[in-house]
Amino acid sequence: MKGRTLASYGWRAAPWCVATVLMLAPGALSAETLTIGVGTQNTTTNTVTGGVVIKELGLFEKNLPKTGKYKYFKYTLNWQNATSGPPITNGMMANNIQIGMMGDYPLMVNGATGQATKNETQLIAVIAYNAYGGGNGIVVHKDSPYYGLADLEGKNVSVPFGSSAHGMMLAALQKRGFQPDFWNLMSQSPEVGSTNLQEKRIDAHGDFVPFAELLPFKGFARKIFDGVETRQPTFHGVVVRKDFAEKYPEIVVAYIKSLIEADGWLRKNPKLAAEKIEEWTKINKEVVYMFLGPSGVHTLDPTIKKRWVEAIGQNYAVLQKLNMIKDLDIGAWVNDAYVRQAYKELGQDYDKQLGSFETYHVAGTDSVCNATVGDPRLAGEIWVQGGDIAPFSSPLCTLLGVKKYAAEGKKFNAVYLVDHELGIKLFADAAFYAIGPDPKKPAITPFLLKKDAEAYAAKSGGKLGAYADALAAVGGAK
Repeated sequence: MKGRTLASYGWRAAPWCVATVLMLAPGALSAETLTIGVGTQNTTTNTVTGGVVIKELGLFEKNLPKTGKYKYFKYTLNWQNATSGPPITNGMMANNIQIGMMGDYPLMVNGATGQATKNETQLIAVIAYNAYGGGNGIVVHKDSPYYGLADLEGKNVSVPFGSSAHGMMLAALQKRGFQPDFWNLMSQSPEVGSTNLQEKRIDAHGDFVPFAELLPFKGFARKIFDGVETRQPTFHGVVVRKDFAEKYPEIVVAYIKSLIEADGWLRKNPKLAAEKIEEWTKINKEVVYMFLGPSGVHTLDPTIKKRWVEAIGQNYAVLQKLNMIKDLDIGAWVNDAYVRQAYKELGQDYDKQLGSFETYHVAGTDSVCNATVGDPRLAGEIWVQGGDIAPFSSPLCTLLGVKKYAAEGKKFNAVYLVDHELGIKLFADAAFYAIGPDPKKPAITPFLLKKDAEAYAAKSGGKLGAYADALAAVGGAK
C-alpha cells in the first residue's frame, strides 16, 4: 500500500475542469450542486467520530474543498443513518450513498458485493479498533444459568446476520472446532434481540458495539463472551465508492481530515464528548465513555495497519469456508492513498502513526490511596453523579473510593475497572472478583468471566465474589 500515490487513483489537478468552471463563473447558473450521501451508524459507538460527531460539529462542511474546480460547487450532505452495515452497502450499490462506515465483516461483504456488481468500493480509513477483538460480545439474561460459550450448545441464540458480531461468533465456533449447528442461530436486530432477551424468549444474544455493554448497563443482561477471547483484531472502517473517489479525491480527503479532527475533539475532553454523544445518539454516556474514553475498549486511529489487512484475509477465509461471501480482491479493495494525503495536508506523520498501537490512558492522582495512576491495566475510575470522573491506581483503591464517596452521600453514574485476564474495561458492578484471603490487605482482582475469577481465586487461595462481596472485603483494608 505504501507505494501507491493519489495520481494512481485519479488524483489530478484537472486544469480543464477548472478552466471550464472559470469560463462559466460570471453566470448565475455556473454553480454545480453536488449531493454527497454519507451512511452512518449513530448507535454503533465505534463509528461516531466518522459520522454523528462530524455531522453535529459541522466538520465536513468546514473541510470540503472550495477552491480550484470546487470554487463554484454547492454541497448538499445527505446523512443516512442505519443500525447496521448491510443497509449502507445497499445504499452504496444503488449510488445513493458514496461514503459509508461499518464493522470488519460487513466491510468485506461491501467490498465483495461492489466488485461483483461493478459498483466497486474501497476501504480508505479505519475509525476505531481493538487489536484483540474486544467489543463484539454475547449476552444472556442476568438470571441465566449460562456463563460461557460452551453453555450455549443447542440453545436459541440471535445475532444481526451479516454484522461484525455474527462474524465474530462464526470465528469463535471455528476456533473451538464447533459445527455451525452448535446452537440454533437466528437473525435479530439489536432492538429485537434486546427485547427478546429481556423477555426471556431467547437464551442469548450476540451483538456488536455497544450492545454487549449497553444491555448489562441497563440491568437485565450479563455478558458471557467477548470478542477479545478470539484474539482476532476487530475494527470499524470507512468505505467509499471508487468512482466517486476518483472523480472527487479532494472531497474524500476532506472527509478523512474531518474524521481526524473528530478524534481530536473526543480525546480533548472525553467526558464532555460522551455526554454530547449521548445527546445525539441516545446511547448512555457511561457506555460511550467505556469504549472511547481513556483506556477504552477501542482506539481511535484512521490508519490502515498491516495487521488489519491480515485480519481481513483471515476473516474472509471464515466466510469463504461457509460460502457466505462473494470473491474479494483484497489488494484492489484496500487503498490508503486518501488517508495518507489527509495526514500530509495536516502536517502529520502517517508512517509513524501506522506503526503505533498506542492509545490514551487513565492518568492522574489517586486521591484515596495518594498514589500516581500508572499501570492502565490496574487503573479504575469513578464517575460521580453530577461531578467529575476520578482516577484510581488499583481495583482496591477504586473500591475504597466507592465506599468513601458513598459515605459522603455521593452517587455514581459508573465505576470502571479492567479485566485482569482479558485486559478490557468493565463496569465494576457487573464483574466477578477473586478476593484475597487477608482481610487487612485484601487483593481485589476483577474479571468479566466467572470461570476466570474462579480459577484465579483457587490459584491464589482466595474466594470468588460479586461486586457486593468485593466492597465488603475492602471494608477492613488498611
